[in-house]
Amino acid sequence: MKEKLKAELDQIMPDLWNMNLRLYENPELGDQEYEAMKLLTGFLRSHGFAVETGIVNRPTAFRATYKSKKPGPAVCFLAEYDALPEIGHGCGHNLIGTMSTGAGVILSKLADAVGGTVIVLGTPAEETNGAKVPMCEQGIFADIDVALMVHPAGCSHESGQSLAMDALQYAYTGKAAHAASSPEMGINALDSVIQLFNGINALRQHLPSDVRIHGIISEGGKAANIVPDYAVARFYIRASTRERVDETVKKVNQIARGAAMMTGASLEISNYELSYDNMITNQALSAAFTKNLRQISSQPVLPAKREYGSIDMGNVSHVVPAIHPYIGLNDGNLVAHTKEFADKTVTEQGRKTLYEGALALAMTGYDVMADPSLLQAIKDEFDHWKNNKLY
Repeated sequence: MKEKLKAELDQIMPDLWNMNLRLYENPELGDQEYEAMKLLTGFLRSHGFAVETGIVNRPTAFRATYKSKKPGPAVCFLAEYDALPEIGHGCGHNLIGTMSTGAGVILSKLADAVGGTVIVLGTPAEETNGAKVPMCEQGIFADIDVALMVHPAGCSHESGQSLAMDALQYAYTGKAAHAASSPEMGINALDSVIQLFNGINALRQHLPSDVRIHGIISEGGKAANIVPDYAVARFYIRASTRERVDETVKKVNQIARGAAMMTGASLEISNYELSYDNMITNQALSAAFTKNLRQISSQPVLPAKREYGSIDMGNVSHVVPAIHPYIGLNDGNLVAHTKEFADKTVTEQGRKTLYEGALALAMTGYDVMADPSLLQAIKDEFDHWKNNKLY
């Protein structure tokens, strides 16, 4: 039956490649991916998927469903298609969107025979305000058995972990005054921000090695001869688990309040982006995907790499068995979030990566549908993690 998946992929590969090129040529930022959504959903509709757009109050999010005539597991492929400012598709989301869409279409051709439901979820704004977060919160995954996606990279790696993350803003309000003639009349909001940075730097010595705190001063005053009456710092706070992020945020918030007390400024703390949970790879599902990818790819599949970034797929992995492996563009020196990475996605190697990624996803989805023992192992592992929160 897996040979039929190859035959189906061969049939639609010209369409997938053209979609990949169009996404590359028309990069759209998060929550603005209107053309990308139309492109992908139009293709899915043409292959018998029922499509709902604008889900979870995100205009460029969608859910495409193919329900077979026989009962069986619900397999979900997640499509990303947002780009980066100025760089374009420097993270390869043009490939992600087309790989997941292609996998969904070719698996749907076998679904009536094996039984089950194929779902492609369009998930906007992964780079900034990931739509997978409200999807998890609003029960989009409640009827889904497994969730899969594959991300392009320089080399192929098994699915691993990512860091949980909070995006926090600290806004201080002081009082303006002439910085030379009447500084005693002012309250310096920028001094609060500087003390916040100093306090965080002192805290670093007492944090576990997996914690990452990095930030900027997004507003720091208007002119050197005016006491700044408003200053803002933005930070990402990351750690290997959601629990550790929460613990670290409490400490940073205490420092922030102390900085306000030192200067007399007032403080407002808020989240400026959605929070991401750490990725929990389902090893049974990951092993099935890795086996399939090794069968069809000439590139080696390396062990999971240590990941210090954060992805909204982490939130998905907390509500349903999930994987987020990497598929190589056959260039170990390739750096993500660069123009060079974007350009690589539309080379002949990019075409090969698209083919292998879509096929490996679909083959793994087929395994889940056709092998009840695999599905049970996936569910048992997920339930064990959920009950014990073992990382």
